[in-house]
Amino acid sequence: MLSRSMLILGIGAAIITIGSCRKKEDTIAKIYVMDQNNSRVAGATVELIGEDTGGSGNPNHGAIRDPKVATTNEQGEATFNYNDIYQLGQCGVAVFKIKASLGGAVGNGIIKVEQEETTEETVFI
Repeated sequence: MLSRSMLILGIGAAIITIGSCRKKEDTIAKIYVMDQNNSRVAGATVELIGEDTGGSGNPNHGAIRDPKVATTNEQGEATFNYNDIYQLGQCGVAVFKIKASLGGAVGNGIIKVEQEETTEETVFI
């Protein structure tokens, strides 16, 4: 009788464990760079700059201070992946300053990156 109870308990624990596992979704920031004519700009440099607000207890938290840089593609889009910062079970967001430039033209903005979502923002230069 005891072994049957242990078997049922073990199966129940396995079902709960399997059901609670989920794949971590991507945390992506997409920046679209547009010119004054509302045309997308290819080849622009986009920099996302974060500031450490401290106190989160996350050992990767300071990593948001290191700027990430990308160049816009033919559709005027620069994509940044922040999977290295966000971990399952962690909640919260990060806010980044956006600096986009091409030649002498510069545009600025702000983006709030949500955990496990694709967040998009447009900057005009």
